[in-house]
Amino acid sequence: CELLYDPTLTKQYSKNISTMANGIAKGADSGYVTEKIDRKPRPSRRKGALGKRTSLCREIAREVCGLSPYERRILDMIKTGGSAADKRVYKFAKRRLGSHKRALAKREDIKAVNAAERARQAQA
Repeated sequence: CELLYDPTLTKQYSKNISTMANGIAKGADSGYVTEKIDRKPRPSRRKGALGKRTSLCREIAREVCGLSPYERRILDMIKTGGSAADKRVYKFAKRRLGSHKRALAKREDIKAVNAAERARQAQA
């Protein structure tokens, strides 16, 4: 992806350009044919990926501490259901957590907790 500037427009825009060269001086794939070197991904590409140790620690903390009060309230909203339960849960979580992404993630997390709880009850 290469950033191009169009003088008729007031801002830059992105345009997909093929990166494979064909040895011809003109055209979209112009340029000298070279061999692509496969490089090892940089450590920064891993940033934010969940590790085994962290996931285990979080799982143990959830098991020991349980849900926080606002999470229990979300779980209750999910259980009582209703036509617009998902939207209400999202709005509540967004107010508490401050961002769209975090609210969606929390909603899915508590739904998973509810599903696990129901599966445990069905099994017993």
